Amino acid sequence: MKTLFTLFIAISLTMAAFAQKQDTRYYEMRIYYCHPDKLPDLLTRFRNHTTKIFERHGMTNVGYWVPTDNKENALYYVLSYPSKEARADSWKAFGADPEWKTVAAESEKNGKIVAKVTSIFMNLADFSPAVKAQKKDPERVFELRTYTASPGKLGDLQTRFRDHTLKLFKKHGMENVAYWTTIEKDTTQPKLVYILAHKSEEAGKASFDAFRKDLKWVKARDESEKNGKLTVEVKSMYMKPTDFSEIK
Repeated sequence: MKTLFTLFIAISLTMAAFAQKQDTRYYEMRIYYCHPDKLPDLLTRFRNHTTKIFERHGMTNVGYWVPTDNKENALYYVLSYPSKEARADSWKAFGADPEWKTVAAESEKNGKIVAKVTSIFMNLADFSPAVKAQKKDPERVFELRTYTASPGKLGDLQTRFRDHTLKLFKKHGMENVAYWTTIEKDTTQPKLVYILAHKSEEAGKASFDAFRKDLKWVKARDESEKNGKLTVEVKSMYMKPTDFSEIK
């Protein structure tokens, strides 16, 4: 009995430690589409003011990027909050902040900067690396990838990433930065969203070519898709970190 009790305590402590390590933060990817020629003004406002005001109101700046082929004049960034409720409180406080009101008015004397804002809410996947500040020299290029799973196949897709894909990405020189699943407003199946880091855009494309030819990947893909393909759409976008991003 003593041995069983000791084992029970050990398992309980292990499970508690695991729970403490789980990242339960509420994540938000925000995309700002700027009016023509206004992206530099937006970046200046974020660099000098916005990021600091965010932090003051309990928002964590995760990372900031602009697409390498930025036809839509966009800024992509990720924030995290302790919870969904905390997010609502933080944005309410941010909007009422006197400094922010002054900064916004001053920066838009010559016209509005942002034409449209899109938000994507997310949970960190259980197989994701820890999301933390990381700045490397030379500066890296990042790739944002979004997978729409086939109906009912998100779990299988996640299993494939957990058991095979992440290891094979690393093998071929790609750095796993973060993996999330989206939080949808209705019963729509969540998407898998993740970010990789590469030495350059060319290096990223070469790594993916090698990955796709890897026999271990081919075997894992074929075995996982015996009952049908796991994805219906995959989107990829290369991005450069801003100079004030916490992830570079």
